[in-house]
Amino acid sequence: MQVNKIDHICVAVKDLEQARKTWEPVLGKSEPDDAYIDEAEKIKVARYWVGGVGFELMESTSPDGDVARFIEKRGEGVMLISFNVPNTRDAMAELEAKEYDFIGGARPFRDCEFAFVHPKKMNGVLLELIDDKWEE
Repeated sequence: MQVNKIDHICVAVKDLEQARKTWEPVLGKSEPDDAYIDEAEKIKVARYWVGGVGFELMESTSPDGDVARFIEKRGEGVMLISFNVPNTRDAMAELEAKEYDFIGGARPFRDCEFAFVHPKKMNGVLLELIDDKWEE
């Protein structure tokens, strides 16, 4: 499978505004480069560009969201690593042929798609594949 680059790293947080106050001085930023709410994924995100890689702080917008469940089980911290690939569905097909399991199928995001490789195959790391063509 071809990986273009690390697309982004996500940190699950309980309180996005408080996390921003902690992280922005370290990142040398006064605000996110991209802030958004993804209703379908039940997340509120502050994304920062750091050396060509997205660094995201994610807060759940619902107690039953994946981020809320992650925090309940493991506490705040790194939740996932995302690899940018040329085509999400092609990467999925290639990995499925090699017996990698996915959590659900490809999901839409803006003008691209993403999918999650199950952490049981990835040494406990939730791996996301995304074919986003963003530029910093």
